[in-house]
Amino acid sequence: MIDKKTLLASLLGASVVLPLPALAQDSSSDSDPVTLRMAYDADPVSLDIHEQLSGGILQLSHLTHDPLVRWTKDVKFEPRLAADWERIDDKTMRFTLRDGVKFHTGNDFTAEDVVWTINRLKRSADFKAIFDPIASATAIDEHTVEIKTHKPYPLVLNLATYIFPMDSEYYSGETEDGDPKDEIVKNGDSFASRHSSGTGPYEVVDRQQGVKVEFERFDDYWDKDSPGNVDRLVLTPIGENATRVSALLSGDVDFIAPVPPNDLDRVRADKNVELTTMSGTRIILMQLNQKRVEAFEDPRVRKAFNYAVNQQAIADRLMKGFATPAAQLSPKGYDGYNDSLEPRYDVEKAKELMKEAGYEDGFSVTMMAPNNRYVNDAKIAQAVATMLSRINIDVDLKTLPKAQYWGEFDDRAADIMMIGWHADTEDSANLFQYLTECPDPETGAGQYNAANYCNPELDEKVAQANVETDRDKRAEMLQAVEKALYDDAAFMPLHWQDLAWAAKKNVKLEPVVNVMNFPYLGDLVVEQ
Repeated sequence: MIDKKTLLASLLGASVVLPLPALAQDSSSDSDPVTLRMAYDADPVSLDIHEQLSGGILQLSHLTHDPLVRWTKDVKFEPRLAADWERIDDKTMRFTLRDGVKFHTGNDFTAEDVVWTINRLKRSADFKAIFDPIASATAIDEHTVEIKTHKPYPLVLNLATYIFPMDSEYYSGETEDGDPKDEIVKNGDSFASRHSSGTGPYEVVDRQQGVKVEFERFDDYWDKDSPGNVDRLVLTPIGENATRVSALLSGDVDFIAPVPPNDLDRVRADKNVELTTMSGTRIILMQLNQKRVEAFEDPRVRKAFNYAVNQQAIADRLMKGFATPAAQLSPKGYDGYNDSLEPRYDVEKAKELMKEAGYEDGFSVTMMAPNNRYVNDAKIAQAVATMLSRINIDVDLKTLPKAQYWGEFDDRAADIMMIGWHADTEDSANLFQYLTECPDPETGAGQYNAANYCNPELDEKVAQANVETDRDKRAEMLQAVEKALYDDAAFMPLHWQDLAWAAKKNVKLEPVVNVMNFPYLGDLVVEQ
């Protein structure tokens, strides 16, 4: 019997319309089809890979599409749809594309699809800031693309890891309702949010938002050297941590992510499953909205909030040591990481600063956080709210599922909002461009700066770093930006979140997971 909740979700969920009929199983195969039942804390909010810049969408992108270039486990570049590349001059990079690649519709992949995709990325609210350095993309011939930047730019290959060519022929034209098929609708309904055609290892064959997404292996997938042997993926969102872990341990699913810190020992103790962990680079922070709260315009108040929060306690107690307390955005290993910066926790100092700023008696604020996006996100928000009460801050906290939270975040609906960010280019400048630069809808700068913090001088320093090709000089510039943000208490850094996945013993996860948390499931091997 179907329960009412599941039935309602099924009725309300967005069903996917496929470019081709669902694939049939190959009856000539010598072995039974391999199915992977997986559970994430949430499912992708859309099938449009340009609608939202988030971990969930990027995980989807690696299933249904392929990038020009992708990261290896040791954070080096690996050819994918781009078979080769060369720098022509300090502003031009030429990519040679693979021949014989097909989209899920059967359309041929060509240089025109890359050009079309880059132009679409440049008008996506979430991606335009990343791609702002690109001046043009030109198809030299059917399998050659030249990308030109406005100025010398050291991160073109980094950008290429986020160019997942879309099927331009499939997304061209209008729907029956007269809407452009290539329209990008943020948190809404569009042709691209409900339809998918990429070059990736899997096609979406069924989608019920909030209930499940089913994928089947693309018969004409170009990468014949891939060791992947999974024919079918079934993704079920399970937001509740304990329920997700229990689903794995009971055998209801084969693979889960993330594994919450409280359950690491429980998973390790089960002889039928294997835990894979990795130090992470995703920063978790709180942003203080200066347009909503006048007090947040005063750096003394922002510093007081930082001094009031005990990041080490959150890392030790809530995260069970599965996190690294942070004083800045850049994790260790990034060029911008400044080893002189340390977390500041001193409640008495926080009280002194509040008194000095004229807010000794405190004030009331609203706070929002997701409850199924980051590890222990709701508990972390509650802990921060409790710690702020020690300096007389009365916090009205509201937590929401990820699907509802992002719309509220885009609307800047609370005085304090939680955000987690993994640098999309594996570079410090990306953190600044999205989280601290002066918000600018035209360029996409500050797209996730819910603090409305603005320091044009620092933005100019980031811009200068982005045209500096000497890595040592560039690192010094980025580290100076981190120091200035720290001194100005531009945000409340909490910690860098570690990563954990778990699967049945026969699911060989370790080779396909990475610090970016975009598992390359197309290469996954399940032993039978």
